[in-house]
Amino acid sequence: MGIFQSKKSLKILFIATEAAPFVKVGGLGSVIYSLPRALRELGHDARVIIPKYLSIDENVYKLKLEYKNLEVPTENDNEPSHLICNIKRYDPKREDIDPVTTYFLENQEYYEQRANIYGYADDAIRWTLLCRGTLEFIRLHPDWVPDVIVSSDWQTGLLANFLKTTYKNDVILSKIASVFTIHNLYYQAMFDHKFVSEMEFDDGHSSIPALSSPRLEHLNCMRRGIIYSDVINTVSPNYAKEIMTEEYGELLDDLLRERRAVLSGILNGIDYDLWNPETNTNIESTYNSKRLDLRVKNRVALQERFRLPIDKNAFIISIVGRLTKQKGLDLFYHVLETLLMELPIQLIVVGEGEGEFMSFFHDLESKYKDKVATHLKFDNVLPHLVFAGADVVLLPSRFEPCGLIQMEAMRMGTIPIVRKTGGLANSVEDYNPNNETGTGFTFERFDSSALMIALVRAFENFRDKKDWHALQKRAMSADFSWISSAKKYVALFQRAIEIHNRY
Repeated sequence: MGIFQSKKSLKILFIATEAAPFVKVGGLGSVIYSLPRALRELGHDARVIIPKYLSIDENVYKLKLEYKNLEVPTENDNEPSHLICNIKRYDPKREDIDPVTTYFLENQEYYEQRANIYGYADDAIRWTLLCRGTLEFIRLHPDWVPDVIVSSDWQTGLLANFLKTTYKNDVILSKIASVFTIHNLYYQAMFDHKFVSEMEFDDGHSSIPALSSPRLEHLNCMRRGIIYSDVINTVSPNYAKEIMTEEYGELLDDLLRERRAVLSGILNGIDYDLWNPETNTNIESTYNSKRLDLRVKNRVALQERFRLPIDKNAFIISIVGRLTKQKGLDLFYHVLETLLMELPIQLIVVGEGEGEFMSFFHDLESKYKDKVATHLKFDNVLPHLVFAGADVVLLPSRFEPCGLIQMEAMRMGTIPIVRKTGGLANSVEDYNPNNETGTGFTFERFDSSALMIALVRAFENFRDKKDWHALQKRAMSADFSWISSAKKYVALFQRAIEIHNRY
């Protein structure tokens, strides 16, 4: 890599279905907010494009019209031959706190007349329109042309497909490199990829059908993103290795092994301003790693908030996030009651998800009112108090591409107990009392007994306050800043450009 290229300021466009603060459903929205901002801080021109949904208030964000009546080809045999869209634009006023420059693809029928972001029968059309509309906008309005476009997950997997086929000879678009980020390989299309008939199987090499074609909804857009992008990355180094195995590869492991030369993993970061115990306005008492004694006030506030007995010796266990099978919550069925009966434990659960787990924790709360408390719905604020006051957080995931919960908890001094998989393996080092290393407690087998042993290990070490405080300090000092991750992304983008320019 030449010195000039390594120092060149890059123009990077992120295409996604969500981006905070405009619209956020899951972790993707946080990433598309934080990573471009970190790249901007490093001196690069990072921008974002998402659909203009009904919920996005133009007056609040002061959007202006960037391009009117953009004609996006449909390839339909009959009318309409084009769909008409507008491009709106948001410009930041304060670069230290505002999102980066963001474009919005506006279309009444497919975005603005919808109450939700996901879950429509015509989602295949909606996301194909986003991909092709983005490319048409760049082609017809070349005031700002990115060096690289970053797509995220199956919804935007067709963008690289369009670049390498439909637009391969376009004088502007043919010069743009493509990066495909896999946030979760499990979700690949509108259908369950494990139950596809031979007739409907998409090998990824056929042409992209017209927007009106029923075939469009049978495309495996995750597969196509992997096939056509210049480089592929996942949200942790360990997950990049795991998805090349049959166990974690979701039927795409053969393809991923074929493309392993351009596959890598970069661990996601967290917002250090938001998760800062010294300035956090969502907690009872601010503190830092040198004044962990001040954290006790948050512990009491947490017990009061959840109407649990004020007990300084209780071992406060937390579960925060989506309550789904992926998170390994079925491992609790055979161990939690035993632990609650045998140890001085208080369990706090915050989150919503699948009915069986919601019912399980609700029933547990009813049975152990002095030991279990729940808040079974999504909450943005409550996790701050939980991580400021709890002792540990449980993450026994079946698979975990990256995971942010463990990083957020560590930043606030709550120790993670995790299964050694995906990004959990990259972000949590197992505690070793002999050489005083580690930032949490890990176990490998997806097994209730292995989880119980890890929990008991944590409890036994919790009783030695001196060693526990040293463990907390190490966890709080771990570097999960987006700046650290963004530097690795810059190298990835430069590699994508080099690979693209070879062909």
